[in-house]
Amino acid sequence: MRHLIAGNWKMNGLAAEATALAEAVAQGASAVSADLVVCPPATVLARVAQSLAGTPVGVGGQDCNAAASGAHTGDIAAAMLRDCGATWVILGHSERRADHHETDDMVRQKVRAATEHGLVPIVCVGETEAQRQAGRHAETVGWQIAGSLPKDFAGVLAYEPIWAIGTGRTPTEAEVAEMHGFIRGELRRQLGAAGQAVRILYGGSVKPANAAALMALPEVGGALVGGASLMAADFLGIARAAGALSKPGAGG
Repeated sequence: MRHLIAGNWKMNGLAAEATALAEAVAQGASAVSADLVVCPPATVLARVAQSLAGTPVGVGGQDCNAAASGAHTGDIAAAMLRDCGATWVILGHSERRADHHETDDMVRQKVRAATEHGLVPIVCVGETEAQRQAGRHAETVGWQIAGSLPKDFAGVLAYEPIWAIGTGRTPTEAEVAEMHGFIRGELRRQLGAAGQAVRILYGGSVKPANAAALMALPEVGGALVGGASLMAADFLGIARAAGALSKPGAGG
């Protein structure tokens, strides 16, 4: 299975710059042997999707409400994302869990809504620095997987140690390999045979300089990229590093 490189643009990008970034990614996509997805802010999602139509680059939302419609001011439904041209959606990102107090149960309901409307969910899990220092990182992620994924989950999981997001700090290769191995075991235990088919992305200060080493690790099936996804050259550099690797199995 090819690596998946997904770019989370977060709350960045007005119309003109978002279009330019999308077009620059599309121009380099044909030379990359990895699956590419960009997740722009909702305000420019339709414009980006239109710019990327007919290219190998997928488009995703950054969140969706579990409800199909209704009195949820400021939120966006899964069907609305599809209507804008999205086929992917990030769910349960640590910034949503922390800033908007999203629980595992809320994430699981969003996963169901996304799947019902034809979106592939990218579900995020990860521990805080305090949890890692206390030796509770595996326990924390295990419970997040159990609470956030329906038993029929068929999407993508992204492991993002919270203390590495946007900080420039990256876990050691041994730490990443250990957690991805643990996550694969949990997916098999909780989802059965279907757990082997779930791609596991790594996220947290991924950049071209460390991408090749990270993507070569066992069970790392790609990357969820934050800051580096806002620069086409860096995002494509990460994708090229991933595409140059070949690993058997669902991990990549």
